[in-house]
Amino acid sequence: MKYFTLFFTCFILISSTAGAWTLEDVHERDILRCGVSADSPGFSRVDDSGTWVGLDVDICRAVAAAVLGDAGKVKFLPLGENSAMTALLSDRIDLFAGHGESWNFTRDTALAVDFTGISYYDEQGLAADFREDEVELGDLKNVMLCLPEGKHGQRVHTLLEQQNIPWHDVSFDTEEAAVEGFLDGRCNLISRPFSQLEALVLEREHGERAVILPDSLGRVAFGPVVRQGDDVWFDIVRWSLFAMIDAEDLGLNSKNAEQMMRSARPEIRRFFGIDGDGMKSGGLTAGWTVRIVRQVGNYGESFERSLGEGSSLKLERGRNRLWKDGGLIYAPPVE
Repeated sequence: MKYFTLFFTCFILISSTAGAWTLEDVHERDILRCGVSADSPGFSRVDDSGTWVGLDVDICRAVAAAVLGDAGKVKFLPLGENSAMTALLSDRIDLFAGHGESWNFTRDTALAVDFTGISYYDEQGLAADFREDEVELGDLKNVMLCLPEGKHGQRVHTLLEQQNIPWHDVSFDTEEAAVEGFLDGRCNLISRPFSQLEALVLEREHGERAVILPDSLGRVAFGPVVRQGDDVWFDIVRWSLFAMIDAEDLGLNSKNAEQMMRSARPEIRRFFGIDGDGMKSGGLTAGWTVRIVRQVGNYGESFERSLGEGSSLKLERGRNRLWKDGGLIYAPPVE
């Protein structure tokens, strides 16, 4: 046991420094390896033309535009929810921008990874497979909770106990298998972030039988994740996300970027690096903000085409509006 503990400790230490030169590695291969959740509508999925689309996909492309000059220089690796952090720590990917690993205390402190910021605010919810004579959770005759292996389901168990609803867990190997089990009728209750439940109901086969319940089981936050030990790369990923948010805040988008570069507004000139040192810092070259806005767009553009009115999901922005519009999306100024 003593030798196993020593080996495990050494592995974590090595993992935390393995990406100490991530920027140089990305430049050398001239491609960004970005891990994303497999088939997550609105966040990361392959469309009918074979192109990766979604909010998380756009974050990866923003990083590629910033460091390689081309938002298209990304290799996307679809990962299950139980394999994302392993892929990151084993240097199979340069960052994980998927919607499958939320930011919480355990992941942030027990693993040698760092969350660079919050790209989407959500809440944990429930969907139930109701029959015609059932309208609320207490009406379910036999509650069977779809539960991926390794997930304890404590939040759901607490809610069921509070409402005196008997249940039993139906275990599945992965999150994806749990979703399929729910859709196939092997269980009739599942807990996921609300944004994923919306996609399940609207887009998955047999989803018309599922009803999203109003109960909230608590906050969930998602954002890009990198390995610990590489502060330069951490800053690049963080500020690529911040640049998308700040661009929307400043009224900059992919359509008006050329025109706005001629603006006399000091904050816009600083954002584009027209005044000052050209925003050349932390391994980024001049024009990196321009490339992100031109090639990817701002946060609002990405949200609308991926999750909002321009998508099949048509989700309200809600708490993911900009701070000045009553939402929680905020970033320090790029200047």
